[in-house]
Amino acid sequence: MAKLKLRGKDLMKIGYPEGPAIGMAINMMLKHYKRSSKEEVLNILADVLARPEEFKNDRVLGRIVRTMQAKEEQKEIELGPLIEDYPIFGASNIQQEALNQMNTALRLPISTGGALMADAHAGYGLPIGGVLAVDNAVIPYGVGMDIGCRMSLSLYNLKPDFLENNRSNLKKILVDHTRFGFNAFDSPMDDEVFSRSEFKEIKKVKELKQKAVSQIGSSGSGNHFVEFGIVRLTDENNEFGLPLGEYMALLSHSGSRGFGANIAQYYTKVAMEKCLLPKEAKHLAWLSLDTQEGIEYWLAMNLAGDYASACHNHIHQRIAKALGEESIAKVENHHNFAWKEKLPNGKEVIVHRKGATPAGKGVLGVIPGSMTAPGFIVRGKGSALSFNSASHGAGRLMSRRKAKESITKKELRMMLKKHQVDLIGGGLDESPIAYKDIKEVMGFQRDLVDVLGSFQPKIVRMAGD
Repeated sequence: MAKLKLRGKDLMKIGYPEGPAIGMAINMMLKHYKRSSKEEVLNILADVLARPEEFKNDRVLGRIVRTMQAKEEQKEIELGPLIEDYPIFGASNIQQEALNQMNTALRLPISTGGALMADAHAGYGLPIGGVLAVDNAVIPYGVGMDIGCRMSLSLYNLKPDFLENNRSNLKKILVDHTRFGFNAFDSPMDDEVFSRSEFKEIKKVKELKQKAVSQIGSSGSGNHFVEFGIVRLTDENNEFGLPLGEYMALLSHSGSRGFGANIAQYYTKVAMEKCLLPKEAKHLAWLSLDTQEGIEYWLAMNLAGDYASACHNHIHQRIAKALGEESIAKVENHHNFAWKEKLPNGKEVIVHRKGATPAGKGVLGVIPGSMTAPGFIVRGKGSALSFNSASHGAGRLMSRRKAKESITKKELRMMLKKHQVDLIGGGLDESPIAYKDIKEVMGFQRDLVDVLGSFQPKIVRMAGD
């Protein structure tokens, strides 16, 4: 007899609600009814669904009944009153949908405060550019799908004329030593991150190890990039000990690849099963850090952040070797993460920064503009008002769909030519026209960061070539 095969959609066809009962039913039937036909098994499960009380005390089928009833007995969590008067930086530039999402997040019973950055726009659950502090819990969608997404900047002892005189060779270096989207290196480099105990101790992380190994050193699609450009240092008290002036630099933006995305998807589903919220708040489901699932996600999130950092290190190592140059200064910071931090009153909270740059006092970071607009090297001022945060970029002015529908290839080519930028890959959805004015965004956060210098892109590599 053929081996019994059951899928979730088979059970959903006979009326089982999406959720833990399906998993329990599949596990029980594969274990105890593996010699039965698929038709016989589905008939039994249909009977259990139709007359659960008759099977409640059955040694095997009773477990399915109890799982279904536990789900039914779960009560929807009510939202509380809005935490009002939270700071909004650049409110005039933020669309209502992002404000609505932030307002919903600040009605969660676990929320203690938050702020909205000047680059904010709508996302899933917490808006991009949203900062949310909560009590002893973590929200997977408050962190985001691309866990630990980050910026990494390397400065070289090379002047702007080197870039202008070697554009062709530098473009080839980017093509040869970067990979985007579903592409990866045929021979990825090893990394000590793979010796971490989480790869053995957390079931979901263990399942994803081979994916992480195969994608190390590569970048995602969308707004992720690796680019050469010119840094202009303007603060003579910069932490690098470098004189004012211009330097060739490499800037990369990417995250934890499919590894982080799968962790986010899995633990978001777990959170949504355990934390029933109204429809408008369902993507803000949380995991208590007192539970096994919450602890697992926290460890997996931190591992994904370190993996993202390792990916950037590999990118910069490969390109430095191809250049034959060592970096003379480096800045790295991440967003799409959650941190344990103390408020001024001493209370410990979990601060989610979904598309927001850490800007604690003295903390360095990079806030990019677009493929033609400058980015900025910044030093945090440690503003309690913004929960030690700043924007993570210019922020989208148009959705990807609207950008593709309204921007032409000719417009993009003209803008690139005007700013003397070479683009490898990239799509209309990443056109500079689709982004807010970075200088305006920076103006809204003068109280949050000091600017040490700027980065002007010149050769940009993205997915889609």
